[in-house]
Amino acid sequence: MDFTFTEEQQAAVEAARAVFSDVAPDRTPSPALTPGAVAEDIDRQLWNELARTDLLGLTLSPAHGGVGLDPIALCLVLRESAKVLARIPLLESCAVATAVQRYGGSTLAAELLPRAGRGELILTVGANGRSGHDPAELAVTARPYGENGENGKSAENGASAEHSGWVLDGVQSGVPWAQAADWIAVPAHTAGGRPVLALLPRTRDGVTLADQVSTSGERLAEVRLDGARVAAHELIDAPGCWEWLRSLLTTGTCALALGLGERVLAMTAEYTGKREQFGFPVATFQAVAVQAADRYIDLRAMEATLWQAAWRISSDAGGPLPTAADVAVAKIWASDGVRRVVQTAQHLHGGFGADTDYPLHRFHAWAKQIELSLGPAAAHEEALGDLLAAHPLG
Repeated sequence: MDFTFTEEQQAAVEAARAVFSDVAPDRTPSPALTPGAVAEDIDRQLWNELARTDLLGLTLSPAHGGVGLDPIALCLVLRESAKVLARIPLLESCAVATAVQRYGGSTLAAELLPRAGRGELILTVGANGRSGHDPAELAVTARPYGENGENGKSAENGASAEHSGWVLDGVQSGVPWAQAADWIAVPAHTAGGRPVLALLPRTRDGVTLADQVSTSGERLAEVRLDGARVAAHELIDAPGCWEWLRSLLTTGTCALALGLGERVLAMTAEYTGKREQFGFPVATFQAVAVQAADRYIDLRAMEATLWQAAWRISSDAGGPLPTAADVAVAKIWASDGVRRVVQTAQHLHGGFGADTDYPLHRFHAWAKQIELSLGPAAAHEEALGDLLAAHPLG
């Protein structure tokens, strides 16, 4: 496999590194010392800087004011953002915008994409469902407006989804950055069980938000929909839309896990190279070197499986197994790998790992949030097994 990146993708990485170079992971209160959320808003200064350097429109076409790169480039930038614990909805906003560009109609694309690329509009998505255990699209129902007699009409008397829009009911829990977002993408299902994706403003009637707090101390929201209406052009019912967006969100999360893990291992190498016991740096001790080497292997496996999944999503390339299999493999390594990296870092740092004046504990909290959002590796192994059974190789 050749994972050589294009000149354009490498240029995006360099631009991202320049922007993130001034970001300090500890410029917000520590989640260990804050009973609620560490901040009320996203890092607006950083968000505006990303907009200025065109990184928010990375995957949008030039017709919408974007750069025209693929999800691989987005994952490369996400990898850099995780190294500084960037408090921005880069993954969610860019992923939703890319899905709208790929599957949405021209009216919705013209309404959202140019402003999203300029950073004037923030998008997020509810991908956890009611509890995080069941498919997110099953947590919300979408029915044509007028189906139950709203507005004095019935579906039989001429009201239709095409002309009147849709009505959403249900709950999406743990929606990231929802309070800061302007529009929220909500997966739902129709009466026939067909998955659809609705986009609606956060302030629309019938939408209420209840505060939640992540393991990393960031604000989440329970988004409750009670008869919330969306116009016909605000609902995407193209086949495969939600599945593709979900895969991109998952792969982007794996990119965050990789970037965070790389930064943590670098911190560990620096610390153990300076920390001395018995007159020698602890990095020279075999037990320390072996543990660090094992974590390096974890990161390289996370990297290889990440780019394989990102390539499948970006290229729509076929293969003996569906793209979902490559995404499952990436999740297996990212979920277990990021946990092992931070645990080893805590162990090799000794007491410094728990010192709230030292940034490692923040990376640990973010790693745990990423692990929880990805889900346990055993579940992904089971999903991979089902795919292998359904698509026998050879």
